[in-house]
Amino acid sequence: MKKIFLILVVLAGFTAEAAIVVNRKAQDLTVVLQEKQYKKIEVAQVSKDALDKIKKSYGNYTIKEAHKADDGEYKLVLSKDGTDITATFTPAGDLIKIY
Repeated sequence: MKKIFLILVVLAGFTAEAAIVVNRKAQDLTVVLQEKQYKKIEVAQVSKDALDKIKKSYGNYTIKEAHKADDGEYKLVLSKDGTDITATFTPAGDLIKIY
């Protein structure tokens, strides 16, 4: 019984300290979120190298829309069998994320 009580006291001490650290950090923390802005472009404006690489992996998809960020990243709307997916690619055509 003493061991269980001692374990609970120790765990309570860790929990209280963790809460204080989290609160202290939350007060000092400034979060700045900036979503990347994409501008709509024609599919033909996607670089040839990127298109070639994307078509190797997603050749059975049709590119419905293309958008480009200032850093060259692409956001494409791909369609297959009536289903659309949105994916981001590096300027070289490497997949970043599928939404």
